[in-house]
Amino acid sequence: MPSLRALKLGCAVVICGFSIMAFAGKSSAADPEQGVWQKHEYGFQFLGFTTTYSCDGLATKLQLLLIAAGARADAKSTSGACSRGYGTPDKFARAYLKFYTLAPVGTADDASPPINGAWRLVALADRSPRELRLGDCELVEQFRDTVLPMFTTRNVDNRMTCVPNQLSGSVINLKFEVFAGLPVAKKRPGAGYEDHWRK
Repeated sequence: MPSLRALKLGCAVVICGFSIMAFAGKSSAADPEQGVWQKHEYGFQFLGFTTTYSCDGLATKLQLLLIAAGARADAKSTSGACSRGYGTPDKFARAYLKFYTLAPVGTADDASPPINGAWRLVALADRSPRELRLGDCELVEQFRDTVLPMFTTRNVDNRMTCVPNQLSGSVINLKFEVFAGLPVAKKRPGAGYEDHWRK
């Protein structure tokens, strides 16, 4: 027959287990919070050494980074006025960004109607997103310094290493949590449910 001490220890373990489960169920990271959309417009001129982009190529990469970082799905990145033609590398490539980011209610201009948002983890690395390459290292650095501050972020883990004029030794490693809109289910007639970002 188990001793009184063993019974007490067993009860303590069970109580502790229930406490941990209850605590885990209250994780705030996935809980929706109210947020409002904030509009941003920015002229981006790339300044780097390793990769030379065409203006349309730069715009495409920036569009990729905007969406990956948590911008609203209607984010636009258009090529600027470049001295060279479409698809031709240009040392002075530039793009114009127009996008919306979500900010918690009460922390910014609350002109837009509030929607549900949540914190989510973003990890930028070589081939994450798939179209991101090691040659984009300096672009990710410049995006981090000039565009990312327009987002509501926390827990930024910056381990970027970009070596000018070479890929060897360069590392794309940028992680952060961003406050972003929650996807909502929208059903089309005769089709299944698809995820769409709430606007």
